[in-house]
Amino acid sequence: MLKNYLVVAFRHLWRNRAFSFINILGLAVGLTAFFLIFSWVNLETSYDNFHSKADRIYRITSTTRTPATVDSQAMTFTPIGPNLKKEYPEVEEAVRLSTDWILVRKGEKHFIERKTVLADSGFFKVFDFPLIAGNRNTALTASGSVVLTESAARKYFNNTDAMGKELLVGGGGTPMTVTGVMKDIPENSQIKADLFVSLSSYRALYGRPIPDSEWTNHAYYTYLLFRPHTDVAAFERKLPDFLERHTGEQARQLQMSDVLHLERLRDVYLRSKLDGFVTGSIRNVWIFSTVGIFILLIACINFVNLTTARSTERAREVGVRKVIGAGRLQLARQFVGESVLICLLAFAVSLLLAGVALPAFNTLAGKVVSTAVFMHPRDIALLFVLSLAIGILAGIYPSLVLSAFRPVTVLKGRFATGTKGMLLRRGLVVFQFFISTVLIIGTIVVYRQVRYMETRDLGFAKDQEIEIDTNFDPNANAFKASLAGIPGVLSTCIASGAPGNNGVTSAYTKLENRQGKMQELNIDMYLVDFDFMRQYGLKVLAGRAFSPAYASDTGAAMVMNESAVRMLGYRSPQEAVGRDFDQWGRKGKIIGVVRDFNYKSLRESISPLVMRVETWAWLNVSVKVSAANLPATIAAIERNWNRLIPTRPFEYIFLDEAFKKKYAAEAGFGRLFFYFAALAIFISCLGVLGLASYSTIQRRKEIGVRKVLGASVASVVTLLSKDFLRLVGLALLIASPIGWWVMNRWLSDFAYRAPISWWVFGVTAGLSLVIVFVTIGVQAVRAALENPTRALRSE
Repeated sequence: MLKNYLVVAFRHLWRNRAFSFINILGLAVGLTAFFLIFSWVNLETSYDNFHSKADRIYRITSTTRTPATVDSQAMTFTPIGPNLKKEYPEVEEAVRLSTDWILVRKGEKHFIERKTVLADSGFFKVFDFPLIAGNRNTALTASGSVVLTESAARKYFNNTDAMGKELLVGGGGTPMTVTGVMKDIPENSQIKADLFVSLSSYRALYGRPIPDSEWTNHAYYTYLLFRPHTDVAAFERKLPDFLERHTGEQARQLQMSDVLHLERLRDVYLRSKLDGFVTGSIRNVWIFSTVGIFILLIACINFVNLTTARSTERAREVGVRKVIGAGRLQLARQFVGESVLICLLAFAVSLLLAGVALPAFNTLAGKVVSTAVFMHPRDIALLFVLSLAIGILAGIYPSLVLSAFRPVTVLKGRFATGTKGMLLRRGLVVFQFFISTVLIIGTIVVYRQVRYMETRDLGFAKDQEIEIDTNFDPNANAFKASLAGIPGVLSTCIASGAPGNNGVTSAYTKLENRQGKMQELNIDMYLVDFDFMRQYGLKVLAGRAFSPAYASDTGAAMVMNESAVRMLGYRSPQEAVGRDFDQWGRKGKIIGVVRDFNYKSLRESISPLVMRVETWAWLNVSVKVSAANLPATIAAIERNWNRLIPTRPFEYIFLDEAFKKKYAAEAGFGRLFFYFAALAIFISCLGVLGLASYSTIQRRKEIGVRKVLGASVASVVTLLSKDFLRLVGLALLIASPIGWWVMNRWLSDFAYRAPISWWVFGVTAGLSLVIVFVTIGVQAVRAALENPTRALRSE
C-alpha cells in the first residue's frame, strides 16, 4: 500500500512538474528563511546563558539626580562592589570591570588591544569562561597578572603555550606575566575581550592608586553574584540605606542623589536601555521572529492555495478510486502523504539552500550566527519535525476537500470547487500580500532611517577628518605640531576626543543659572585645545571661541552649547556669557555659546555640554586632510608618528567612518530586513504565479471564445489580472495603517528620526501592484496571444 501511495505521488508530481516545482521551491525558500532567522533569534536570546550561575548574577546600574538633570548610567562608583560584598552576606562575590584601549608589546610586536578589560580577582568565580591553562581562583589576583584568550596568545607567542611569559603593557611598558589562557569568548557573550588585566595592576599601569574611596565618579561595570535562594528584590530595597551610609552627607552637600538598580545578567544584552560591552534589541528580535513566522505562513498558504485550486484536475481520479472501493480515510491518507512528501523534499532542498546562504547571512548579520548547518543537529531535527507538521497541517484541508467528492457528480464532469474554496483562496492571497505590504513599508522606513542617520547635518564638519589616538603619550602635542608642514594637511587640533567618536566625559560642575545661583550637576564635557572649535566648524552663537591671546582661557574659561543654556534657564545664549562656573577645582567664566551639535549617536537627544582648554587631557589628534593625493599625505603623517611616538603602532580612522560604525547595527538590521522582505515577496509571487497559471488554464476556452468574438489582447490581460489586483488593493488598505503603527513603534527608539511620509505608502502601493502585474502579466499575455483555435479544437 505504501509503495502504491509513493508511486502515485511521484507520478502526480512528475506529470505536473511546473506546479510541483513552484510548491517545492516556495516551501524550501520559506523553510530556509525560517531556519536562518531563528538561528539568529536563538543566538540573540542565548546571550550569557552558558554561565552556570547566570540566574544569580546581576549588574548594578545607577540613576543620578541633580536639581536640573536625571542621568542613568550602566557604570557605578568604584567602591560599590567591594563594600556590598563586605557588608551584606547575600553577596557571594562582586566584580568590577573597566574597558580600555591599551598598548601591548612583545619583542618587536606592538599592538593596541582595543578589547582590554581590567577585572577584579573574582572574575572567574562569577563567570564561566573556561581556562585552558591557569588557576581560576588566582589568575587575576596578583598585580601584574594578565589572562589572554587563545587568539591573543597566538598573536603574541605564536601558540597557546603562554603561561608564565611576559608582556609589556601600557605606555610605560609595565612588565606583566601571563597567569592564564582562556578559550576564545563565544559569540553569545556580552563581555567581549582578548586581554584581561588584574585590577590590582591599576597603580602600575596608570601611576596612581585605584580610587577605592571615590563615591562620585562612575567608572566601572559592577556585577554581583548572589548566594543561592537570595531574595534579590528584598536586597534591592536595602540599597538606599547603603548609599545613605556612604554618600548621604556628601550627596546633600552636592545636591545630588543616586538610586541603584539591579539588572539580571540575562536581561542586560537585550532588555537594558543602558550601554554595555555589546547590546542588542529585543524589539528587533520580536520583529524578525514575526518575519520568520510570516514567511513560513506565506509558503504554507501557497501550498494550500495551489493544491485546492488544482483539485478539479484530480476530481475524476477520486471518483474512479471511490467507485472501485476506496474509502474517504484512505484517500485522505494518500493526499496528506503527498503533502508530507512535498514538504520533505522541500526540507532537503532547504538544507542545501541554508548551507549555501549561511556565509552571506553571517556577513549580513555582522556576527557569526553559525559556521555550518549541521553544527546544530537539534535545530535540524526541529526543522524536520516542523516540515512534517507543515505537511500534515497544510495537507489536511485539501485532503478533506478532495476525499469528499461525490463520484457520480465528478464522473459526469459537473464538479466545481464552489464559492467556499474560492473565498478561501482569495482570503489567503489577501493575507499573503498583507504581510508583503507590511514588509515593503518596513523596508522603506528602515532604509530611510539608516540613510537619515548617515547623512543628517550633525552641526559640525566630519568629512576628511582623520582621528589618531595618542593615549596620552608625552609627545602627543609635538606630533600634532609636526603635521603643520605636510602638504595635504589643512588643519589640526588635539583634544580629549572627537565629536561622535570618543573623549566626552561626565563631570561634576557648578554653573551659574539665570537666578544667579550656582546650580550643581553632572554635565558632558570635552577638554580641547584652541583649534578644536575651528577644526570642526562649530558655530559660535554668543561670546567668542577659545583663543591663545587670552591667558585665562587655559583652565579658567568655558564654552557651552545651547542645551546647557536652556537647562540653566537663560532666555538667549547672550545671557549666559560672562556667568561663573566651578569645575574640578577650576573657577572661571563662560566666554561663549555654540550651536548644538550631535556629539553622540542620533539615538540620543543632544545633552548639555561644556568645553574647556586643559593641556593634560589632550590625547586625540584630529587632522583635516585634502582629498588630493591622500595616500601620500597619510604616509607622511605616519613617518612623523614613527619618529615621535615610535613605541605605539600608527592607527587612524576617518571620522565619517566612525559615525557609520555607530549605526552598523541599524544598517545590518536594514539589510537583513530587506533581504527577508524580498524573500517573502518572492514566495508570495510564486504562489500568485501558480494560481495565475492555473486560472489561465481553467479559462483557456473562455479566452478562446472571447478572442473569436473580437476581444483584444489588452482586454484579455485585464480580464485575467483584475481579480488579483483587487485582492492586492484590499491587502494594501488593511496593511498600510498596521505597517505605519509597527514602524512608528520601531522609530520611537531614536531621538532623531526620518518621518514616515505619505509617499511611503504610495510607493508601497505602486511596487505591490507592479510586482503582481508583472508576475501574472507574462501568463496573461501568453494566454491572450494564443491562437483561439487551439483552445476550442476539443469542442
